[in-house]
Amino acid sequence: MSAVAVHQFAQCITCHAWSPDHSMIALCPNNSEVHIYRMSEDKWERVHVLQKHDQIVSGIDWSSTSNKIVTVSHDRNSYVWNLEGSDWVPTLVILRLNRAALCAQWSPQENKFAVGSGAKTVCICYYEQENNWWVSKLVRKRHNSSVTSVAWHPNNILLATTSTDGKCRVFSTFIKGVDTRDSKTSSSSDTKFGEQILQLDLSYSWAFGVKWSPSGNTLAYVGHNSMIYFVDDVGPSPLAQNVAFRDLPLRDVLFVSEKVVIGVGFDCIPMVFAADESGIWSFVRFIGETKTPSSAPKYGSQFSEAFGKFYSQSKYGVNNDGTENSRQRGGIHQNCINCILPLKEPGVSMVRRFSTSGLDGKVVIWDLENQDDLFQ
Repeated sequence: MSAVAVHQFAQCITCHAWSPDHSMIALCPNNSEVHIYRMSEDKWERVHVLQKHDQIVSGIDWSSTSNKIVTVSHDRNSYVWNLEGSDWVPTLVILRLNRAALCAQWSPQENKFAVGSGAKTVCICYYEQENNWWVSKLVRKRHNSSVTSVAWHPNNILLATTSTDGKCRVFSTFIKGVDTRDSKTSSSSDTKFGEQILQLDLSYSWAFGVKWSPSGNTLAYVGHNSMIYFVDDVGPSPLAQNVAFRDLPLRDVLFVSEKVVIGVGFDCIPMVFAADESGIWSFVRFIGETKTPSSAPKYGSQFSEAFGKFYSQSKYGVNNDGTENSRQRGGIHQNCINCILPLKEPGVSMVRRFSTSGLDGKVVIWDLENQDDLFQ
């Protein structure tokens, strides 16, 4: 299991997204622009620069069938970009936010998208043909802090969110006239817009990336306390478990199969988590380096946690003045990985290839082709 391609696009990358055929990539080089690159003669060539935002672009998502790009920014605005001829033309999205927009994701049917914000709200946006713009309905008064991540359930109705208030929530986003009632998802389509289905209080720290499994039966999200949480049977009586690890916190997660999750974050190295036959999740190994799991107990006492400062100084070479010595982490990324995306063919549930981007300005493509043990 190793990286098959490493590309240095900028000094820092905030987020990235792939075109439907994976021939182009859109990324934000930590500013107000979105750069689109195309592979040409074994090298990436910049072909478009999307300039409409005034502040850092914090979220990008490229729809897989309609070939639309949605971008959100700290300037509280969002745009949907359509390719007309050789130019990308923006369409304004009416978000009605008074704080930064932080993340965005298209729904599975691509008839709407969700935007998380620093205004403690989630915007569910859909297109109005009469006015030629995208409008939004807001999920208000549910979050107590910024919404850091959103994830759509495969049924196109349920939406999971994480927040810096430490909670993960699941909402209904059924919009009359946009969504259709399906007998297979009658329980979720009968609920009102904005109704909270579930609130998870598993984390006592900031909560970040959240994802659904391919079937939608399992939900995974991560906290800033170096823990990852798994929830089965999302509903009135969910089954929850957590996995603690001694490395730095994760920022994002990705299901590569129903029972295998890849986590990325501040340790700069992708981590593999898997569930056994009984459904118990555990840490398996790192990707891209020879680092092995520590034999120390996963859970520490209050004393050992207080001693963590001295442990980290020994582990990462922190000087007495708090500065960190430069060192090779043994992995490909040299700074926090903040985004992980699947690279899979349409109709295929398992993810054999995925990409990561981080604050080191790299986009790395990883291959799991020879890791059949992960998909058994």
